Amino acid sequence: MSAAATGRPICRLGDLAEGETKGFSVETSDGPQEIFLLRRNGRVIGYVNSCPHLRSPLDWVPNRFLSADGRHVLCATHGALFRIEDGYCVAGPCAGASLTQVELRLRGDEIVMEP
Repeated sequence: MSAAATGRPICRLGDLAEGETKGFSVETSDGPQEIFLLRRNGRVIGYVNSCPHLRSPLDWVPNRFLSADGRHVLCATHGALFRIEDGYCVAGPCAGASLTQVELRLRGDEIVMEP
């Protein structure tokens, strides 16, 4: 799915179930960017789909960004683990680094990326 980072919706809140993750391609002023959203405890969080270690995508399987126990975001390439709430790397080759968070807001039932 593609959305421009000018306040156009990425998806509807109902399209992202509690505990689910989904990847999206968005247009930004710097060109296309791959991001993913996750919904946890009613909150939607977004990150750029890029590991800080080698800038590789986090998912090998589309829309699968969490560790097997669902407690962390997982880099499928290097096994790095990131806290869901802030993207901080707690284990792996980029320990101490963080994922780049995407600023989001809800507009009615739509999830919108801030420019």
